[in-house]
Amino acid sequence: MLVSAILTSVGINSALCVIFLVLYSILKKQPSYYEVFVPRLLAEGSSKQGSRFNLERLLPSAGWLSKAWKLSEEEMLSSSGLDAVVYMRMITFCLKVFSFTGIIGILILLPVNCSGTELHQIDFADLYTSSLDVFTISNVNSGSKLLWIHFSAVYVVTIFICYLLYHEYNYISSKRIAYFYSAKPQPHQFTILVRNIPVSVGSSVSDSVESFFTEYHPTTYLSHTVLRRTSKVQSLIKDANKLYKRLLHLQLEPSEQKYKRVGLCGHKVDLLDHYGKRLDDLEQNVRLKQSEALLAEDTHAAFVSFKSRYGASTVFHLQQSINPTHWLTEEAPAPDDVYWPFLSSSFMRRWISKLVVVVACILLTILFLIPVLVVQGLTNLNQLEVWFPFLKSILDISFVSQVITGYLPSLILQLFLKAVAPIMVFLSSIQGYISHSMIEKSACKKVLWFTIWNIFFATAFSGSIFYQFSIFLDPKNIPAKLAVAVPAQASFFIAYVVTSGWTSTTSELARIFPLISHLTTKCCAKSTDEGIEVPSIPYHKDIPRILFFGLLGITYFFLAPIILPFLLVYLCLAYIIFRNQFINVYAPKYETAGKFWPIAHNSMVFSLVLMHAIAVGIFTLKKLPLASTLIIPLPVLTLLFNEYCRKCFLPIFIAYPAEVLIKKDMEDQNDATMSEFFDKLVTAYRDPALMPLQYSADTDSLNRPLISSAGV
Repeated sequence: MLVSAILTSVGINSALCVIFLVLYSILKKQPSYYEVFVPRLLAEGSSKQGSRFNLERLLPSAGWLSKAWKLSEEEMLSSSGLDAVVYMRMITFCLKVFSFTGIIGILILLPVNCSGTELHQIDFADLYTSSLDVFTISNVNSGSKLLWIHFSAVYVVTIFICYLLYHEYNYISSKRIAYFYSAKPQPHQFTILVRNIPVSVGSSVSDSVESFFTEYHPTTYLSHTVLRRTSKVQSLIKDANKLYKRLLHLQLEPSEQKYKRVGLCGHKVDLLDHYGKRLDDLEQNVRLKQSEALLAEDTHAAFVSFKSRYGASTVFHLQQSINPTHWLTEEAPAPDDVYWPFLSSSFMRRWISKLVVVVACILLTILFLIPVLVVQGLTNLNQLEVWFPFLKSILDISFVSQVITGYLPSLILQLFLKAVAPIMVFLSSIQGYISHSMIEKSACKKVLWFTIWNIFFATAFSGSIFYQFSIFLDPKNIPAKLAVAVPAQASFFIAYVVTSGWTSTTSELARIFPLISHLTTKCCAKSTDEGIEVPSIPYHKDIPRILFFGLLGITYFFLAPIILPFLLVYLCLAYIIFRNQFINVYAPKYETAGKFWPIAHNSMVFSLVLMHAIAVGIFTLKKLPLASTLIIPLPVLTLLFNEYCRKCFLPIFIAYPAEVLIKKDMEDQNDATMSEFFDKLVTAYRDPALMPLQYSADTDSLNRPLISSAGV
């Protein structure tokens, strides 16, 4: 790709970034758009919708920058949780890495690359039409002693990144413990999920749970909630919610629009009365299905609560029965984090679902090669002219060719990637996870590895799926293949960083899709009295982007260091923009207490090992075999370092130590509010589908308990 094409892409995306920033700074001050740009402040009552008009609202301003910059980590921790802190630490981690590698890459390695003559001498007078390859390691002469500078840089950067990884893992581990100590008692800390409960003849699931835990855990057992199959009830409740919202909208319509004629010559029907009767019927049907679900005990699963955190943890980690398939235990999620649809599923259904997800991910990976091949064709004008000969006259226009080769490929790839995250969330939701946070964490891993394979490897090894798999079936040739393919794609990935990084991040600030949705709703429908919906940050989509750019920076810092300034610009934008979003837009719905960090750590270690593999191939191709040999210990040492970190820190992210649990339990003994907490814990895990509806005017009948049973 030519420098002119890269500059065209940078110019287009820079203009879009400026437009989004100006648009945000103006619209954010308009009261009618507070629901889009400051929904969190609006919901918390920190911002009011109505105020007098003044001219200052129509002028762009940068006041939000100082507020975002001044936000401290402790303030973010208290307002947005530890997950938000970990997310921002991922950004600052990459900033530290690429600031350090940027100094080495731009000031040392880039001049070395430019001084080579392997490709051709750089004509700075005609730099605009030069290829970006002359700035990469490919331009360094084979056998040149200057390659030892790249070798030294690989070692120095590996040591620096490993030091930072250790420091971050240690810091976030301590933050996780401190966050646990400072938190108020939570129901999930005292509760576990028990599956495959054996039931004797003439007994119920509730009786079996009560009998077992009273006998074997008499000092710590508190209560239990038996799970029911409520999928039919959930479906009916969704229908009732839709009908109720339709009724609310109808009440705001003019009186003449509340009647509908039945047939060509039929009489008019009062829609409010019609929908009201349908809602009453749905309520009765829901109550009937709720009663049937309460009477049926076919799930053999229950949430079991204990009087102490240590008691719950002990039961979770111990095998409860001689038969290892009975009394299977899992950690319980927080009540508002529970993903109810899969709680009552059978073992066979969960196993089949996992198999279906694996097959679906493979098929999605194969299908995604189609847009990748299209993108690769767009980056090559000669190939494009072969595919579409009738476009030759248009492609001869300089600006058109620059847009097509520099901007369009990364834009098309970005548009296709928009659909990946929702698909991965859906696949994770049918995989058998019991909480929304676990689904998001699983989707985060899927999106990350899908991006690495389909954007990095598929782009580098452009060709058929069989060709790509054949490369990895022959491990000995992987370094050599990577050494040839990866540097050649440097220009594409620079354009990708600019499009997917700069523009996407600033569009996140301007909230383009929520803004369009708000304008559409405002024009086509009348407002209702419904509360403001405060979104939560989609970690499954944003974390993989940061980690993928981390992989690009680590692997390319010695191959094509010119990519580093573009990555630094993206990280600076992400740092200030997401701090602003945590203040004004996003509120936490579910909390993993920092469990996303091990994903980031593993991704960085993978990036280091990949860089080492490419370095081995590069030095072999450049006829510097001694350097290739001396690089080989690096991936081994990096993997040993990773194993050391896993032993030191990963257990803290899986479960809290007994020392921490017992200390926290002892603190609670002096807490006068614990008795009230335990009273609420008994009913904390009631299925929302079994709660009474609140639509009908006859609220007394709806609030009556469905069936009085102690074990529900």
